[in-house]
Amino acid sequence: MSKRVRPKKFLGQHFLTDIPTALRIADGLGALDNGLVLEVGPGMGVLTGRLLERFGERLWVIEIDNESVEYLKEKFPVLVPQILAEDFLQYDLKRLTEGPISVIGNFPYNISSQILFRLLEYRDQVMEITGMFQKEVAQRLTSGPGNRDYGILSVLMGAFYDSEYLYSVSPDVFDPPPKVNSGVIRFVRKEDISLPCSPVTFKRIVKMAFNQRRKTLRNALSAVWTPEYEATGLGQQRAEQLSVAQFLELGVIEDNCAR
Repeated sequence: MSKRVRPKKFLGQHFLTDIPTALRIADGLGALDNGLVLEVGPGMGVLTGRLLERFGERLWVIEIDNESVEYLKEKFPVLVPQILAEDFLQYDLKRLTEGPISVIGNFPYNISSQILFRLLEYRDQVMEITGMFQKEVAQRLTSGPGNRDYGILSVLMGAFYDSEYLYSVSPDVFDPPPKVNSGVIRFVRKEDISLPCSPVTFKRIVKMAFNQRRKTLRNALSAVWTPEYEATGLGQQRAEQLSVAQFLELGVIEDNCAR
């Protein structure tokens, strides 16, 4: 068996090497009593080994790097039927299951936001997400209104999931060590994820507001601003000051105006 997989910069690979950290991450996943557990980007399988001990046949992994896939097949023969040699950003989770999924991973930092946007598309299935992110991104994702870190994904994830920043991780538990600190966070899906407005409208309003976050809402949303928006009293606010509920209120107005 090959001793190690060569980390590939273009894939943003920083392999977790510290077993205590892997145990801690694995323990952070509550997971369901049933349903599948999907690890994204297992790399050399340090976290995979802990997850396999805990979840057994419920565990699936998805990995785009062929070298890692072959390594994992040798290291975990019992897992071979549950290894997906696929690009997660292109993979349809409904091919895996129509049922509930818990997602975990040491997410590549260069695509971590894309991973969450993709998981939002499957919010009806994805019950929980526990992941390692660049610390700055992790803080942004779990921040609330009034915080300069608060952004598009903070709001979009906050509409469907409760988030928690669990702990920070130093660079020395990775190979190669990243130039930044990391943070592990957990998202647990809310019981009621139905929105009062169209999810498409909600996402568009949030993006419009944050794409010009230094402007007041009246100016950032000038293309759609109407007296109905003005009546909310939010015109002088900026995107980072609005709660998820207030963004949803704007989404309802936009839906009504479009009718």
